[in-house]
Amino acid sequence: QLQLTESGGGSVLAGESLTLSCAASGTAFGINSMGWFRQSPGKTREMVAMVGGGAARYANSVKGRFTITRSLETMTVDLQMNNLKPEDTAVYYCKFSTLNAEDTWGTGTQVTVSS
Repeated sequence: QLQLTESGGGSVLAGESLTLSCAASGTAFGINSMGWFRQSPGKTREMVAMVGGGAARYANSVKGRFTITRSLETMTVDLQMNNLKPEDTAVYYCKFSTLNAEDTWGTGTQVTVSS
């Protein structure tokens, strides 16, 4: 069974950077896409960045500031976050999806950005 573990969250000031990492352990077959989502208190979980089929997609709010990279060999996906803003504060989750639309979520890592 696949398990995902996020790391790299923390508290930073606006304008600073963080890199989140997500590592998979266990058995993984047919992983089609990897991505990062986030959820703030009182809000629904939203897609931040995803990569699949060789293409990356980003939420409009993070375009130009965040970069997603993945390694199918090591089954990791990273999110480089630059020029962080207070509105980026959230719990960040990674997600792996298979060709059969089976999703595996990590447990989340907190990112707090202060002005």
